[in-house]
Amino acid sequence: MDGVLGVDFGTTNTVLSLGDGAGGHRVVRFEAPTGEASAFRSVLSFREHPDPARPRTVEAGPWAIEEYMEDPLDTRFIQSFKSFAASPQFQSTEIFGRRYGFDDLLWAFLARLRVHGGAGLSELPETVVIGRPVEFAGANPDADLAMERYEAAFRRLGFKDLYFVYEPVAAAFYFVQRLVGSAVVLVADFGGGTSDFSIIRFDRDAGGRVVSEALGHSGVAVAGDAFDYRIIDKVVSPRLGKGSTYRSFEKILPVPNRYYAAFARWSQLALLKSSRDLRELKSLARTATDPRLQTFVELIEDDHGYPLYRAVSKVKEALSQADTAAFSFQAGGIDIEADIARADFEGWIQPEIAQIDRALQQVLDQTGLPPSAIDQVFLTGGSSFVPAVRRLFTDRFGAGKIATGGEFESIASGLSLIGEADDLDLWSEQR
Repeated sequence: MDGVLGVDFGTTNTVLSLGDGAGGHRVVRFEAPTGEASAFRSVLSFREHPDPARPRTVEAGPWAIEEYMEDPLDTRFIQSFKSFAASPQFQSTEIFGRRYGFDDLLWAFLARLRVHGGAGLSELPETVVIGRPVEFAGANPDADLAMERYEAAFRRLGFKDLYFVYEPVAAAFYFVQRLVGSAVVLVADFGGGTSDFSIIRFDRDAGGRVVSEALGHSGVAVAGDAFDYRIIDKVVSPRLGKGSTYRSFEKILPVPNRYYAAFARWSQLALLKSSRDLRELKSLARTATDPRLQTFVELIEDDHGYPLYRAVSKVKEALSQADTAAFSFQAGGIDIEADIARADFEGWIQPEIAQIDRALQQVLDQTGLPPSAIDQVFLTGGSSFVPAVRRLFTDRFGAGKIATGGEFESIASGLSLIGEADDLDLWSEQR
């Protein structure tokens, strides 16, 4: 098959774009259980059937969510697993007696994604252009390790030529299609795990061809998932026993906060269920002075992480539109209701906003350009809708320079456009 496949593998969603070999491209759409969509949720499910004659089933995207909703107790549900890509500490996880490394999880995800892509993905091109963040998520991330793991998974699918491109650069290539003249463009890409920035100068030559030069890149491992963490930490965890105590012999001791720190991160939820932390937490719950600690155990043990994710996402989205929003989460015997003010939420995420602001200043410092030299600012990704994030750009560059659009498809589209460009090697790293 001629052409190129652009893959925007995100912490929250994955989007594909197929280049046709002649400068055109189309975003792959999936006939999901909830309707046609281009954003394929970056989740996996492993289901162990009670009947030993039935094989274990592995699903991805909306179909994984459907499997989980049908039988949460016999299903391992994994989300935000991109967060482990660059982590040397993460070697593998055990799922129903079998160990999976990161490349195994990614390959399983991509294989199911291809199946659900239907006839359009039945025959893959030899070339794939894969988006990568400027900075990977996690403590002390190893970008080379992440690239090795990506490569192992994609080569198992049969790709021969692999290229990696910074995600904000791909978004810039998508955005520049609407530009008529020359411009210096700042692209800010806000994913689930990282926030990345690139400044690129675009010109059009006499023949109308786009000529471009990357001036600077920066990134920080903070984005939408970190905002979710603050909501869970401030609203949910206190209602699940955070700050409470347990009895040990004749002493009253505080429940360690580390259980809640892991619980509040989506990438950790699937690991908590089979971890030593859960076993310890169940032991503490038997002598806890607050019965809500047992509710915390129930939430982890019965795998209620995805309904919690939906509740958090819903209230975060609502806070982008209103000054106050209602948080509501019910699962099993758990019932949490709370009103959240946008002012409180913005106070909670101030540490992350400050990190994003420093990364933004870093890319400007790299180029030596003042804000007035930036002609256009293109914001993409779900967290670009958060008012506190958007104010960083309107305050610095002015509202008139801000452009948005294609929040979920811009990177994948840009990847396939780069894949068909004459100067592909200038914008990518080949493996």
